[in-house]
Amino acid sequence: RRHSRYNTKSNKTRLLRTPGGRLTSLVVKKKAKGPACGDCGKRIIGVPALRPQEYRRLKKRERRVNRAYGGSRCAKCVRTRVMRAFLIEEQKCVKQVLSEKMSAAKEPDSGKKSKKK
Repeated sequence: RRHSRYNTKSNKTRLLRTPGGRLTSLVVKKKAKGPACGDCGKRIIGVPALRPQEYRRLKKRERRVNRAYGGSRCAKCVRTRVMRAFLIEEQKCVKQVLSEKMSAAKEPDSGKKSKKK
């Protein structure tokens, strides 16, 4: 029997029938939620739902998923992050090319105008 007699979250028990036929009380552990994605809040697939103390006993490869942002973000959010970063870089390249084209187009125009005067 535990020291606390109050019906708290950490003090739940259930009846258990022993092989000898006696009924004893078994202390039930808390249910774990498991890790969730930091962006969308959904549970991360492939990582077990354990209590924090039990995660410390696991190997590192069992605590996370083998990809970027492994045990922190879900696969869909990682995919969108990678896509967003790629598109932002592409946008920068496109902007630079356009600015070079505009500056190249302005230089001959300004040269022609000066000749007319």
